[in-house]
Amino acid sequence: MTQPPEPVAVSAVPAMAALLQKIRDGNDVAAAEQEILRITGLLEDELNQRSAQVVAANKELENFSYSVSHDLRAPLSTIDGFSRLLEGAVAKGNAERSTHYLQRIRLGVGNINELIAALLAVSRLLRAPLALQAVDLGALARAAFAAMQEADPGRAADIRVQPALVAQGDPALLKQLVDHLAGNAWKFTSKKAHAVIAVGSQAGPDGETVYFFRDNGAGFDMAHAEKLFGIFQRMHVSSDFPGIGAGLSTVQRVVMRHGGRVWAEAEPEQGATIYFTLPGA
Repeated sequence: MTQPPEPVAVSAVPAMAALLQKIRDGNDVAAAEQEILRITGLLEDELNQRSAQVVAANKELENFSYSVSHDLRAPLSTIDGFSRLLEGAVAKGNAERSTHYLQRIRLGVGNINELIAALLAVSRLLRAPLALQAVDLGALARAAFAAMQEADPGRAADIRVQPALVAQGDPALLKQLVDHLAGNAWKFTSKKAHAVIAVGSQAGPDGETVYFFRDNGAGFDMAHAEKLFGIFQRMHVSSDFPGIGAGLSTVQRVVMRHGGRVWAEAEPEQGATIYFTLPGA
């Protein structure tokens, strides 16, 4: 969910009070009136911005609620269906089928626990205070890939991480961001005979630093790109690539908390690139 908008700033209030005092003291009334109109315009602009944020937050809350209800319904239906089958198998004394149905029920419960854990993690992202400092994203990426390589020593991958990839941000949140992006790149190149993953930065059109995670993996159809950062949204079937679809949603929220943007470019079977900016909170 989008972080709730903060209350409208009251920075213009002291200036307005000072102007009113000038009017009482007999200073230039015409000039004071012009300044009041200027400050009023600034307040109206800020109110309009906050209103737009509220509309956007409500829209995302609506989408979030729909997605959560949809994704929780599937494992609950599984549990309900296999519970009924288990009841019949027990009545017939079929121990083998009873065990099978019980395993499927436990799998459904495990899926629900995963979804709830992901929801709690996203919720904590919205509440945790930021501790801004210099963070080397390259070092985080190298550590993440080293851990994955250690867990899967038979996997061959050409991983290229730009040195001294420093950003300003919260170390804990940026570690989550890097872990999710590195994990996605590792996962979606798992079926490639020669996997190539690159992590680096480049200058944006306006001079801002744009960071990226690029891979030559499964990619996806850009026609569905608007779903990419939604909670529990998946671009591939779970039998091909396991997961619950919460990683990029977490990435988006970390980037938003730092006042940045995140977007993607991809092509089916040609890989994907996730771009993001971190201008500071």
